[in-house]
Amino acid sequence: MMVKKLPLGTIFNVFTVLTGSIIGMLLQHIFTEEIQKIVFQAVGLGTILIGIKMMWRLPEGKTLLFLFALIFGGILGVVSGLGTFFENISEWLKAGIGNQDSTFSEGLITAFLLFCVGSMTIVGSLEEGISGNRDLLVIKSILDGFAAIALTGTYGIGVAFSVIPLFIFQGSLTLLAKKGKSFFDPETVDIVSGIGGALIIGISINLLNIGDVAVENLLPSLVLGVLLFKYMPDIPLLEKLKKKD
Repeated sequence: MMVKKLPLGTIFNVFTVLTGSIIGMLLQHIFTEEIQKIVFQAVGLGTILIGIKMMWRLPEGKTLLFLFALIFGGILGVVSGLGTFFENISEWLKAGIGNQDSTFSEGLITAFLLFCVGSMTIVGSLEEGISGNRDLLVIKSILDGFAAIALTGTYGIGVAFSVIPLFIFQGSLTLLAKKGKSFFDPETVDIVSGIGGALIIGISINLLNIGDVAVENLLPSLVLGVLLFKYMPDIPLLEKLKKKD
């Protein structure tokens, strides 16, 4: 019973990062850039499948809501400077900690930002907390493990220590989602999964270098989608449009 309460997706993520860091230290000159590239491409293709499966859960008749959430959520992300906010956090942390021990601190901060400041972390953690589905966090963990190999070759053992803030941040998201589980009825969960699936496909596009989707700016669409679903029926104009959908 106690095991079910643990953020197992995050625990697996910690394991893959630690494993990747150890491999990176041992095989620093063997894991070539070409191998890293093909691995990321393979995982990118697998992530597309996960995104499509998540989008498939979008309830029938909610296409209009889905589009509204993505469009206006994206606009909100750009206007609020969400992408810039993440960049500023990165620079602030590097400036505040990097000077103490450049190699160790730089590795820790760079790895943490790469592993945790992104939509895959947020969507995956919410997905596990709300529905218990860890597929996305498993994919993310595999990605992080291979990324840890590459990062360790550059920054050293500091990358391994990034699992401490990773566990605190990502695990907290999952536990908070579990606490608020009563707010998310099955249809609301499907809304979150559907919109989250679109963001995951955006990540796949970036991984495969097909395009450059500003996924971080689309993060508000997850919240907006839930709000529209909960309160859309109270808005007459949107109710008419929803019925047409």
